[in-house]
Amino acid sequence: MNNILRFLFVMALCVGLGNAKIWGKNLVQFKNSVEGMQVNIFCKLNNKQLFVVFLEPGEIYDHWFHGQFVTTNKMDCDIRELQYKLVRIRAFQGASGSFDHGKTNYWDIREDGIYFTHGKDIPKLEYPW
Repeated sequence: MNNILRFLFVMALCVGLGNAKIWGKNLVQFKNSVEGMQVNIFCKLNNKQLFVVFLEPGEIYDHWFHGQFVTTNKMDCDIRELQYKLVRIRAFQGASGSFDHGKTNYWDIREDGIYFTHGKDIPKLEYPW
């Protein structure tokens, strides 16, 4: 019985720390680098609508969120420009059973497609139109 109480205490402590601000939030950032073209971004987190945003050329949108311990965080986004080009991307994927915190995913929408970086390297073409 004593071991069960210790286990439950440790689990409660871990879950509580998982939402603590000391670990930081995750960031998914979108930038519209397509000249003269508005871009529509529709994102879902774990199949629930999260946000819809319209970015004018040069605009940046930041979405901050905390990871979850029990479920895998999957953020899927449809990115559409007004010339009816559409790309579906996996904007964020956390590991199941681990705390996701402080991760950054930068998405740059350009004429030839969508580029990705974690911020340490030069963005690379991840999804061509």
